[in-house]
Amino acid sequence: MSKPNTLIFVDLASDDPSAAGRFYAEVFGWENDARPEGIYHRMVPGGHFTNPDGAPSLIGNLHLGIFDAANARPHPEPAGVAPRGLSQDGRKARIWVLVSDDDTPERILGAAIERGAVELWRNHYWAEFNGYNHAFRDPWGNEILLWGKAGPNPAVPDHFTRE
Repeated sequence: MSKPNTLIFVDLASDDPSAAGRFYAEVFGWENDARPEGIYHRMVPGGHFTNPDGAPSLIGNLHLGIFDAANARPHPEPAGVAPRGLSQDGRKARIWVLVSDDDTPERILGAAIERGAVELWRNHYWAEFNGYNHAFRDPWGNEILLWGKAGPNPAVPDHFTRE
């Protein structure tokens, strides 16, 4: 292998992809691209990754898929296969979202909670990766972590937990 394989997409399970698509559109401002409605929703953040000089690159931001847990598409079997329910217990994949410079984790957490999410934590600093983080569980059990870059020589607020 001369080039690494590329991660292109991450999917979250939902028992109501239409509602989940609306949730992420309202909480993060992403485009809700139903393909088709209620079966699979592609969440499109828009924009592009930035170059070191801050200008947009040619690489578009990653997309997030939301699939119907009862019939995960694509699959060779038209009716899908088991399991058909959501995984609510135990550890699972988590999604990390970089909070944009014109938004705040407080607004995002508030919007998510208003729409049925559960706050897991807020105001934590992770020194290993030099960033602030906050998290919630969406109404379908998916864990979403919000990330904020702390920058050089961060002044971590006293009320933040640290590790």
